[in-house]
Parts: sequence; structure tokens; C-alpha cells
Amino acid sequence: MSSASGIVESTIRNKLLTILESKHVQVINESYMHNVPKGAETHFKVVVVSEKFDGLPLIKRHRLVNELLAEELQNGVHALSIVAKTPKQWEESDKLVENSPNCRGGFGK
Repeated sequence: MSSASGIVESTIRNKLLTILESKHVQVINESYMHNVPKGAETHFKVVVVSEKFDGLPLIKRHRLVNELLAEELQNGVHALSIVAKTPKQWEESDKLVENSPNCRGGFGK
């Protein structure tokens, strides 16, 4: 995993911070866990904490994030895992994000 942010990672972070006025954002490039070239930006996990999620069920929070990142999802981002919480939920949580499972090679291998 690289410590430097790539262009796609930075774009995702900036959109989530500015459009959702997020209180906390983590953008984790998980591409290294998959069979992609070194430095790829194809698989991401995002952790987003925003007051804009107040009153929204989880599915609507995910839809909102997917809509904000539609361009990235249509242009190279292959997978997006989303953790979307309100500030209250985040404060009451342990603030730990579960690791994603290892890649199984696609097609359920």
C-alpha cells in the first residue's frame, strides 16, 4: 500500500469532504489487494461521517455517495466499499474500520 495519494484517491477525498461537508473522511486504496498493476486506483473503501446522513437509511447514504462518485465509478474505479455514518454514530462507535477480505480472484474462486 502506498502512502502517497493518487489522483483518483485525492478526487474522491475532495468530493466527499466538500460536497458532503464531511466531519471525517478516510479514503483507503485497496487496489494492492487485487490482481492489478502496481499503483492502480481501482478498489477503494471510504469512511464518511456527515450530518447530511442524518435521517437517511443506510441504502440512501450509499446511493448518495455512489451518485457523488459516479464519474470515478464509470472511469476506472471497479469497487467501492462504503462506511457512512452520522457524526453521532461515529462518536458512539469504536472508530475502527474492519479490514476488507482478501481478494478471491473474481467470479467466486
